Amino acid sequence: MQAVAFEPEELTIQQGDTVAWKHAAGEPHNVVAYEGEIPEDAEHWASGGFESEEAAREGWEDGEGAVQSGKSYVHTFEATGTHEYFCVPHEAAGMVGSVIVE
Repeated sequence: MQAVAFEPEELTIQQGDTVAWKHAAGEPHNVVAYEGEIPEDAEHWASGGFESEEAAREGWEDGEGAVQSGKSYVHTFEATGTHEYFCVPHEAAGMVGSVIVE
């Protein structure tokens, strides 16, 4: 996670792989799967452990789910397909990404 970008913005991995998003620069970030933009058989995932996109957005407003400088958020991907995600406070600036699970 950079100032207002995920790097790389798109990542292709194998089913069962684990991805770590490390805070490298900028203000605190979070990582939130778009509710309708993950495979149907995937459970929602987000830093802070929120079970829905709405809960993650509300949690951010309450100061929850942030990945602080030097910290990471880690998720293991079991469902194949494309998982689209974003950072709540920097979504409007284009901080979005995708993980393609083969």
